Amino acid sequence: MQLLLIEDDRSMQTALQRALSRHGIEVSICADGAAALEMWQQRQPDVVVLDLSLPGLDGLHVLERARRAGLRTPVLILTARGTVGDRVIGLNSGADDYLAKPFDLDELEARLRALYRRLQPADTSAPPSRQRLGDLEFDKENGAFYLGDEVLDLTPRELTLLQALMSRPGHAVSKERLFALVFPGDDSVQLEAIEVVVYRLRKKLSQAQVSLMTLRGLGYLLKAAP
Repeated sequence: MQLLLIEDDRSMQTALQRALSRHGIEVSICADGAAALEMWQQRQPDVVVLDLSLPGLDGLHVLERARRAGLRTPVLILTARGTVGDRVIGLNSGADDYLAKPFDLDELEARLRALYRRLQPADTSAPPSRQRLGDLEFDKENGAFYLGDEVLDLTPRELTLLQALMSRPGHAVSKERLFALVFPGDDSVQLEAIEVVVYRLRKKLSQAQVSLMTLRGLGYLLKAAP
């Protein structure tokens, strides 16, 4: 993945470039809003990470000008402006995703890879890319869950848990199996930690036409609500 990071904070630049490079993402950096458009057009990155508070030209103006110039690169806004109003403005200006600072690095990487997967050509020989249960829909191409037309906002652990349950709707998945998927290789976490993730996920599914059920001694299952 070729990533353009438009960010003026040097410590953030260094931290993200090092961390993402270790995961096979090539990061180019631009610290100035006015210069960002030129670099964007020259590099043609796969994904852009854009801060809003930039010298030279505000991040929203960079995004608006890029879209007017026909640059369709997926954009994730990464900023300290984390209110609902700021998110709405960012998304309406042409952003594809929005993550407020401070953030979890694993979540950032997961969101970047989801945006990158949208660029990959469809495999016409593959099975349908969307799986539906009640009003919950899983897009296998970008790894996102939808309730209606809205993307379900999930942490990486909640996403992994829901994917595991969605892969076997109506069938129990053991707590041990889910724990191994959600907390891979983490010996510092107890088995009961999976219950916390289930609790948080169940709250986010409270308005959905699905039920996340606990089966004592068996694990958890996901099924369409009656």
